[in-house]
Amino acid sequence: MAASPMGAFSPPRNFRGDLISPWWVAVTVALTTFMEVLDISIANVALRHIAGDMSVSEDEAVWVLTSYMVSNAIVLPMSGWLSTLFGRRRFYLFCVAMFSVSSLLCGLAPNLTTLILFRTLQGIGGGGLQPCSQAILTDSFPPSKRGMAFAVYGITTVLAPAIGPTIGGWITDTFSWRWIFLINVPVGFLSLYLSRRLLSDPPALIEQSAEFRRRGFTVDWKGFVLLSVGFGCLQVVLDRGQQDDWFSSPFIMLMSALSTLSLLILPFWETRQHYPMVDFNLLKERNFLFSNILMFLVGFILFGSTVLLPMWVQALMGYSATQAGMLLSPGALTVLLVLPFVGWAINKVDVRHMIAFGLLCNGVALYLFSHMNLQADYWSLATLRILQGIGLGFLFVPVNAAAYSWVPPNKSSNASAIINLSRNLGGSFGISLVQTWLTRGTQRHQSVLTTHLTDSSTATQAWLAGVIHQLAGVGSHGVAVAHALLYATVQRQASLLSFMDDFRLLGTLALVFIPVVYALKRPVREKH
Repeated sequence: MAASPMGAFSPPRNFRGDLISPWWVAVTVALTTFMEVLDISIANVALRHIAGDMSVSEDEAVWVLTSYMVSNAIVLPMSGWLSTLFGRRRFYLFCVAMFSVSSLLCGLAPNLTTLILFRTLQGIGGGGLQPCSQAILTDSFPPSKRGMAFAVYGITTVLAPAIGPTIGGWITDTFSWRWIFLINVPVGFLSLYLSRRLLSDPPALIEQSAEFRRRGFTVDWKGFVLLSVGFGCLQVVLDRGQQDDWFSSPFIMLMSALSTLSLLILPFWETRQHYPMVDFNLLKERNFLFSNILMFLVGFILFGSTVLLPMWVQALMGYSATQAGMLLSPGALTVLLVLPFVGWAINKVDVRHMIAFGLLCNGVALYLFSHMNLQADYWSLATLRILQGIGLGFLFVPVNAAAYSWVPPNKSSNASAIINLSRNLGGSFGISLVQTWLTRGTQRHQSVLTTHLTDSSTATQAWLAGVIHQLAGVGSHGVAVAHALLYATVQRQASLLSFMDDFRLLGTLALVFIPVVYALKRPVREKH
């Protein structure tokens, strides 16, 4: 890690002021953060069940996801400002309580309208959990051991999306979709109890909050509106774009225009405020800027590939939802095993080399995915996912270490809000774009393939003749069935080619960004 102007480290203390082990803090904040990140992906597999239970269309049920993501995207970037205003411990406790109570209400919701309302409240509570948890972990460990803090946080944010669909599918099939929300309640209240007893704000943040209130402040309402409209509309565009055919939809056009205008004005406005809701001034520091670019890429690759692989094996290879989830499990377990090692090695190896290695592993794994076919067995696919898991482990901790290496202690909450926003936005863009590329790529490949299926094509006629001969028993319907099978085969092959294109594109992105890693400052070893 690089040396940084962070001042003297203050070991963590509980609410009574007694010194405590940072590992107690790590376990405490990891509990609810894991459930919050899990909740982002766990609800996806239950949409069909929610729609059927509440007698609504699946298109209407999608708002269960969109409402959560929009409110989450609005609160997340302003969580640093809210932590300074109310105190990070108090704000974190509020978020845990709101997330837990709203999870209970989601599980008991009698209709879609109330479920969407409670999911919005759940997103508000969840929006502050990720950045607060990372900031608490960062401040609880000394700089020389901060890599382990990032490893703990990485387990919650990398592992949860990978296993979310599997857990969600099992809970929904075994019990009810309501239990994907109700399981949050006991974990949330346990975390709330432990957080009240173990957490306290560091001296630097206490001093900053006191000065904030002593000088007096006014709420930056213009900044709040710009932030809410900008990130809220952007999330709606990313969640609904493919479903509404993107810019052919007047609604998507309006949301895009509002988001673009707001997000263009927001940085100029916020950098002129004494107490900005989003501290864009942090991005003037080179390491922090490039770390956020890389974290956006990590989110893009992680969430994009995590969506793409299960879709492929379920749509084309006959995997069930549970089997598709099990395909992701070896990679998730690999991340779990690699992260502690990377956290230990962070002060011994140049973080830039570690990030470059992580991108290389991801690029190679995704490129090899693009050369698989429909005869690939489970372990061939799982092995590549393991290689990708190794790469993700070597990305998350070093990128965070580089990002915080020059952040002063009173800015850790603001920095955490921005870097978590970068990862979440990367994930949202990744999920949305790979689905769009997949749909349009399938159409493009199908158009190309069908140009070869002509009456003058001897290969086509030979294939049809062979199928018709095998279907001789169905009488006059044999020709029609043969043509239907030919069309289905073309669709399947077009879809496969589109999946391969998406994997190749993700792999290329990973490899192309390797030179960007070396825009980070050369690290200086911490003195123990």
